[in-house]
Amino acid sequence: QVQLVESGGGSAQAGGSLRLSCAASPDTERHMAWFRQAPGKEREGVAAIARDGSTTYAESVKGRFTISKDNAKSTLYLQMNALKPEDSALYDCAARYRGLSGIPTLTPGQYTFWGQGTQVTVSS
Repeated sequence: QVQLVESGGGSAQAGGSLRLSCAASPDTERHMAWFRQAPGKEREGVAAIARDGSTTYAESVKGRFTISKDNAKSTLYLQMNALKPEDSALYDCAARYRGLSGIPTLTPGQYTFWGQGTQVTVSS
């Protein structure tokens, strides 16, 4: 079983920055990802990272968001820069079982473990 606890959400002005963290137990040595869901919209994959550190980004956040992880701290991060009002959503981190390889996916159904979410609100 993997437990995930997000933190770091809050409010920001357009053009500002926020960093989300996801504390993972027992570890981050697996495929992990950030997803978001705004009211009335479907869950959207934002960024994913594989065990080897390779990454995948949604087109809407490329060049603005950076996913990373610190295996020693068992923590996943999402650095969000140049925020836009349309980035406002509930952000979840998610994890897959260990032992998987290949390109990290942004498909929600491929992830087994989920955190409780942290809200991000960006005002114009």
